[in-house]
Amino acid sequence: MASGAGDWSSSPIDDYETLISTTDVELLKRAWRNEKASPEILPFQDALVKRAKEQIQLMEETVDEFEESGHDPLIVSLYQMDLDRAQFLLRSYLRVRLQKIEKFMFCIWKNDTYRDRLSEEEKSFIESCIRVIEKHLDETVLSKLPENYRDILKQSAISEEDDMVPEPQLDTFVVANCKRATRPLYLDSNRQSAVFDNRDDYFQMVPGDLCIIRYKPFREELINGNIDLV
Repeated sequence: MASGAGDWSSSPIDDYETLISTTDVELLKRAWRNEKASPEILPFQDALVKRAKEQIQLMEETVDEFEESGHDPLIVSLYQMDLDRAQFLLRSYLRVRLQKIEKFMFCIWKNDTYRDRLSEEEKSFIESCIRVIEKHLDETVLSKLPENYRDILKQSAISEEDDMVPEPQLDTFVVANCKRATRPLYLDSNRQSAVFDNRDDYFQMVPGDLCIIRYKPFREELINGNIDLV
């Protein structure tokens, strides 16, 4: 019995408690919520995802060790709950990003800013998807159309823009919670002068504000961590 109690309080458990911090869980939850509420794909949280994967692996090993050593089932279930929560948040975060990639893949791939926000795995995924879709459309539809209508991105050869490519709706409204004071920003995102004509021209969020705002003027504030989406 003494040996079992000693094992329970040994260094693996200390390591577990050190690595499994609510901070990373909350950061992952925040990243998931922001990604889910944002109309565009956000920068991939590479360091956070790596830490989450390491923590999940450690939790799985800890749960297995507890079950094999016959620890109190209640203790095991509590650790299992932490494991389930971490897995759910990580899977949800990655899944919502994949949904955006599938929906806006051509827009993302032709835009350097969006492409730089992807992980290496996401870049490989989107490349594979584009190759498969282009081959399928060419074999089934495009090759049978007149030459001027065979572009997968444009309605016809005379189109000046890629008018067949879905793009994120950046003018959509979102609910934002302010963590740090934002810069004074024009509500009209087409006007971003450093000089404001009067107080009605701009809007500034301060910590504690919960507002319904148009996404586009505040997109940089989200990426910089000054606001969270709800």
